[in-house]
Parts: sequence; structure tokens; C-alpha cells
Amino acid sequence: MSHSTVVSILNDLTEVDKDGEKNFIALAQKVSNPELRAILTHRAKEYLAAATELQQLVRMLGGEPSMGGSVTGTLQRGWEELKAAVASQDDHDVLEDCERGEDYAKKRYSEALQQTLPPNVRFPVQKQYEGVLRSHDRVRSLRDHTVAV
Repeated sequence: MSHSTVVSILNDLTEVDKDGEKNFIALAQKVSNPELRAILTHRAKEYLAAATELQQLVRMLGGEPSMGGSVTGTLQRGWEELKAAVASQDDHDVLEDCERGEDYAKKRYSEALQQTLPPNVRFPVQKQYEGVLRSHDRVRSLRDHTVAV
């Protein structure tokens, strides 16, 4: 696999992580439960750390790292803001939004891992994917234990 292809994959995942960070920060502000807010804020920080790690890998490969999220992520956040303005969201609804974001991250990381990545890239991407899976399961569990109003 060419360096430029690996850099492109890493930059795509960086955008996923930056979108995740921004989404979790925004969603954390919408929940009423302070413990849940702390969990979502922590997940935003995990996404930031993942993006930073991927950006460093891109630099090591001689590429130019992506510094922001995707257009799709920006549009999704705009839709979520519009939806929230029209209807009130309870913690259950917010967790559903979080789970959708984690579903998207799972899909993108899974697609990246289907590629033939060099070992020095595969290992951190696999580690981050495992973090996405754990977070997804935690968000789903929290959602299932939060009663919809």
C-alpha cells in the first residue's frame, strides 16, 4: 500500500475522531445528569487523543495531517442543533445520538482495518477501534438504562 493511501486513511480516521470529539462535547452539554456529562466529556477527550495520535503518524509518514472534522460531521451537528431547537431532548435521546456517532466510527475504523496497513499503523488503529467498540457498548448500556421520557 502506498504512503499516500495510508496517509489518506489516517486523515479520514482523524476526521472521524475530530467529529466524535465535537459531537460528544456538544452532546455532553445537553444531558441533565452530571455523571453522564462527565462520561461524555471524557469520551470527547479520548477522541481528541486518538486524533492527535493519528496526526502524529501522518507526520511520521511525511504527510500533512487533517486538522478538522468532516463536512458530513459539521452537517450532522447542524441537524442535531436544529432537531434540539424544535424538540426537547432528554438524556435517553442524547445517548441515542451518541450511539449513532459511535456506530459511524465503528464502521469507518472497521473499513480502515480491512486495508493492508503497515504494522506501525495497524497497531494504533486497532487499539483505537477497540476503544470505539468499548465506548459504543458503554453508551448503549447507558442508553438502555436511561428511561425515555
